[in-house]
Amino acid sequence: MAQWTRISQLIQYLPDQTINDLYPSATFAIEIRHFLSDWIEQQRWEDFTLDSVELEGKAQSLLDEIILLLQSFSQQNANVVDKMKLMQISRNLTIFQQQPLQFAVMVRDTLRKERILLGATSQVNSPPLHPQYAALESTFSSTQDVDHLVLKVLEVQDVRQKMHQLQEELNLKYDSLQGTVQQNGLDPTNSEHQKHQNHVQQLEFKVKAMATKRFQLLKECVDCLDQCQTRLVSRLKVWRCEQYKATIGHPFNDNLNLLQTWCEQLLGVNGKLRQELMLLGEVIPELQERLGQLLQVLIQSSLVVDKQPPQVIKTQSKFSTMVRYLLGEKVAPGKPVVLKAQIINELQARNLGSAPCDNVAELINNSAILEHNTASKSTCATFRNMSIKKIKRADRKGSESVTEEKFALLFSAEISITGCDTPYRIQMISLPLVIIVHGSQDNNALATIIWDCAFSETDRVPFVVPERVPWRLMCSTLNSKFTSEAQTQHNLDQYNQHFLAQKIFNKPDFADDFSNMMVSWAQFNKEVLPGRVFTFWQWFEGVMELTKKHLKTYWSDGLIFGFIGKQHLHLILKDRPNGTFLLRFSDSEIGGITIAYVSAAKNGGQIIQNIQPFTKRDLDIRCLGDRIRDLNEITYLYPDFPKHDVFKKYYSEPQPSPLGGYIPVSLEIRVGSRESGSVSPHVPNAAPHAESPHNAAGFPMHQLQQPFSPQESITQDQMETAASPAVDFNLNDSIVFDNDLATGDNMDLVLDSFLNFS
Repeated sequence: MAQWTRISQLIQYLPDQTINDLYPSATFAIEIRHFLSDWIEQQRWEDFTLDSVELEGKAQSLLDEIILLLQSFSQQNANVVDKMKLMQISRNLTIFQQQPLQFAVMVRDTLRKERILLGATSQVNSPPLHPQYAALESTFSSTQDVDHLVLKVLEVQDVRQKMHQLQEELNLKYDSLQGTVQQNGLDPTNSEHQKHQNHVQQLEFKVKAMATKRFQLLKECVDCLDQCQTRLVSRLKVWRCEQYKATIGHPFNDNLNLLQTWCEQLLGVNGKLRQELMLLGEVIPELQERLGQLLQVLIQSSLVVDKQPPQVIKTQSKFSTMVRYLLGEKVAPGKPVVLKAQIINELQARNLGSAPCDNVAELINNSAILEHNTASKSTCATFRNMSIKKIKRADRKGSESVTEEKFALLFSAEISITGCDTPYRIQMISLPLVIIVHGSQDNNALATIIWDCAFSETDRVPFVVPERVPWRLMCSTLNSKFTSEAQTQHNLDQYNQHFLAQKIFNKPDFADDFSNMMVSWAQFNKEVLPGRVFTFWQWFEGVMELTKKHLKTYWSDGLIFGFIGKQHLHLILKDRPNGTFLLRFSDSEIGGITIAYVSAAKNGGQIIQNIQPFTKRDLDIRCLGDRIRDLNEITYLYPDFPKHDVFKKYYSEPQPSPLGGYIPVSLEIRVGSRESGSVSPHVPNAAPHAESPHNAAGFPMHQLQQPFSPQESITQDQMETAASPAVDFNLNDSIVFDNDLATGDNMDLVLDSFLNFS
């Protein structure tokens, strides 16, 4: 599909201001793009840059052809309004006759912005509402400001050329007047002489007025350049922040092409303004100094860590990273640019630029050459097979552990830019990282990164982060990280979130809103949970890993209740028939999922049983679906869905009979343990009772619209009662909790005899 066809479909979603900025009526009206769409997309606009003087003739030819085509369309158009508008547009394009390269680059940039818009919205159903799209819109609108700045520079150049013509005319008139007086001896009071004199004075006045206008335009251009560049630097910081937030699952558009175009345009504008100041004929130190400072900031800010190194790095292990220079096409040819990388600690990061950084680590393969890729128009240095041989740590404060110490990679180089007299020193640091020496430290190191990523400010002092944050921010972070790791759209619901708050604050009886309660770093990953040997984060991360590896589809289908306390569990299951069950994450074991179900008690009442949690190791051997099929004690997924209808798609297919006369072996689980003699008898998996309104034949599948969630059946009263200390749980209740039921070794072997008479 042609690019314009796709853009025209997208235009209905774009704000009017965005469309006006993309196709400014004074220079590149949308009618040009519409009527000449095929012809425009057939030309090689990517060849043009403001510095490609050798292509100026080609640019002039394209400009002339566009004007002729517009005039032709105008003559053929029966609509009088369209005819007049196309003629006016063709006349507007004559402003570029003196600067055809400027026109070609403008068309090139417009096509680039169209492609970026299409790329950014191809994965989004409602572009204007998507956060990535909003960020792109901000960048896109700002680049349009640069386009307006370019037009102001063209105006400065136009004023200079007109001044030059007026000055030449003034010189000719003045010489002519003096010659006439000397040759003919005209009386200065003569009317003819007075007429010539008045004309000369008018020309002198025009020259002075245009000089004043020229200076004012130059000052306005420098002010506008300053504003545009400030927005660019701010947008680069936002891009870096969004890159960091992707660590906890936030959406991130890593495309840097639009920002690169923005940088290149500002560099071109800066060069033209410096040239105009030189042609001014007088020194204006203020403007020259400002342009020099803006140039330095732009050159230094254009270094970006495109692909960050791992944020938890183990010594002696290999890793890679990539740095991109957004002004790569402007790097002076000749000696290659070599970037160096080194590890710096938090104190060095804070004092960056004030003093040279001593090495705090021995870094292998720490240099890379900046290389330009003509196909992608990007200039990058890729560091491959890097490794940290040893690390020198700073003195720790108080109870701070090695997994709380943050470092960064510092990238630096000396670079020369075409059109600039002196080389520039550029540098950029990576996102914070934690260096470990053993795999057992990985979990705690990741906690440091998660806390830093979620709660750090954009312009903070490296690497300062709050010690306490509101629970609502923590809860949002946990949800974002969980859904990102599990690659699911099924979020943690209010019941999950409330239980997590009760757990981290150790307030199982608290029924009110936790949103504004402050949670500390110590509660997150320093202090162990009451009665446990692990921290909140270690427990939560174990659940994420289990879900990612074995439970992703179950969670996405809404079949796992997930995070729920035993008190709450008691209330929602107490009125359910025997065999009703739900799946919840283990509260006492890292990375475990258990089945809680209602069964008959010896006293004739009911008891809620919790089966020994299944861990990653267990589910590696036999999947959760097959384990649920094995257990005849459970029949209905809470609230009342027959398990065979809900979990049927997760059951494994029967294995074919082995060859060679061997007896086949199948693995099944049983509730209880052989030692205690309480193993449930093995009976075939029975279908649900015929009188059930949800039997296999009549199960209303439409009730499982994805994502299904068993929590939908819980009333608010149940939720509040579950957290109320008024609920009394004693051993005389007809419904009681039993300890987790063992499943023996979690697996029994059931041998089915098979004779092969071959």
